[in-house]
Amino acid sequence: MMNRYRQASFLKSARLPRDYPPDEGIEVAFAGRSNAGKSTALNRLADQKSLARTSKTPGRTQLINFFAIDETRRLVDLPGYGYAKVAKEIKRRWQQEMAAYLERRTTLAGLVLVMDVRHPLTDYDREMLGWCAHRVLPVHVLLTKADKLKRGPAEATRLQVRRALEELHPGATVQLFSALKRTGLDTALAQLDLWFDWDRADVAVAVLPE
Repeated sequence: MMNRYRQASFLKSARLPRDYPPDEGIEVAFAGRSNAGKSTALNRLADQKSLARTSKTPGRTQLINFFAIDETRRLVDLPGYGYAKVAKEIKRRWQQEMAAYLERRTTLAGLVLVMDVRHPLTDYDREMLGWCAHRVLPVHVLLTKADKLKRGPAEATRLQVRRALEELHPGATVQLFSALKRTGLDTALAQLDLWFDWDRADVAVAVLPE
C-alpha cells in the first residue's frame, strides 16, 4: 500500500488560533491521553522515527504541532491530555485550546483518537468524543499497544469500544493498532487516505475576498 505520509515534515507549533497555519486545505488531527502512544503511532503512520517527538515524561507536549504533507494537506498533533502530574491550570488551558481548535478549524476533516487498548474510554476520551459528536466530526479510534494483549482479549476490547461508540459517537470507527508489530497499519493508512481525499487532483484552498 502506498504511504503518502513519508513526505510529511514539521511545519510549525502553535498554541493560539492566531498562530495556526491559514485555515485552508485539509487537516487530520491526532488526540489522546498522555502515554497512550499517540506520537509513536503518528511516527509509524508516517514511517518516520521522529516526526512527532516522543517523551518518557507524559504531558510534556503542550503545543499543537502541524506537519505538512504537501501544500494543502497537514497532520496535526494535539497535546496529550489527562496525565495526573500535570497542574490543573495547565490541564484547563489545554482543554480550552483543544476545544478552540476542534470547534473553529474548518479544514479539519477527521480526528484520530488514540487509546491504549489496556485502558480505553477514559473520562477524557469520552469528553473528546463528545466534542467531536457535537461538531459532527468524523472520528477513527486507534487502540494502540495491541501487542501487549493476546488476540482474544484485544478483540474483545475492540468490540467493547465499538459498542460504546454507538452511543458516544455514532459513525465513529475503531481498530486495533500496534506500532511495534505494524498491526492495523494498512487500515489506519486507508482511513487517512479517505479523509485526505487523494483521488482529487488538487484540494481547493480558500480564496479570500479582495
